[in-house]
Amino acid sequence: MKTSKLDLSELLDNEEVIAGVISDALQSNDSTVLLRTIGYVAKARGIAQIAKATGLGRESLYKALDEDAHPRFDTILRVLNALNVQMIAVPKVRTKRKVTRKLAVAEKKAAYKA
Repeated sequence: MKTSKLDLSELLDNEEVIAGVISDALQSNDSTVLLRTIGYVAKARGIAQIAKATGLGRESLYKALDEDAHPRFDTILRVLNALNVQMIAVPKVRTKRKVTRKLAVAEKKAAYKA
């Protein structure tokens, strides 16, 4: 049986998929994950094309998207714009864990009163 390597960049073929991947990275609350994801997507879409669209040099873009880099927010916005995606702020979703903790505290208070 012949196997081939899976090239994940082939899956990043439209803006909806790219936006979803970057949104997931944003939800991680880890800037390294976000930067690595944006860099991977930019490379998959063609770093030369993204560099041209952002007005940055190819080497400058590679350096800005290195996971040890600390790029300016403006640079990130320009790359996202070149990828034809945007960042949108929405309220955090309340996790079940917080709700469960509040219920446990309320139950303990009720048990002490009884």
